Amino acid sequence: MKNKKTTRILFCVVLMAVMVTMSSVTAFAAGDVETAIEGTWTSAQMQIKNVVNNVVFPVVDMVLAILFFVKLGTAYFDYRKHGQFEFTAPCILFACLIFTLTAPLYIWSIL
Repeated sequence: MKNKKTTRILFCVVLMAVMVTMSSVTAFAAGDVETAIEGTWTSAQMQIKNVVNNVVFPVVDMVLAILFFVKLGTAYFDYRKHGQFEFTAPCILFACLIFTLTAPLYIWSIL
C-alpha cells in the first residue's frame, strides 16, 4: 500500500518536471540591448532626476527624521527608567539622515 502511494507521488513529480521542461521557452534579446538602455536613460534622465530629487529624497528624509526623533525619545525614556542611554540606534538613524540629506549633491555624479 505504501509503496504504491510513493510510486504514484514520484510519477506525478516526474510528470510535472517533464511538462515544465517541455513548455518552457528560452528568450534571447534581439539586437544591441546596451544601446537601447543607454538611449532610454539619456532621454529620461532629467525626469528621473527631478522625481528623485523632489519626491523620493524628501520622503526618505521625512521618514528618517521621524524615526530619529521617536528613537531619541524612547532612548531618553529608557535612560530615565534604567539609567543607561543607548546611543547606537539614534546614531545610526542620524548618520542615515545626514547621508540622505546630502545625497542629491553627489549621487548623480556617481551614476
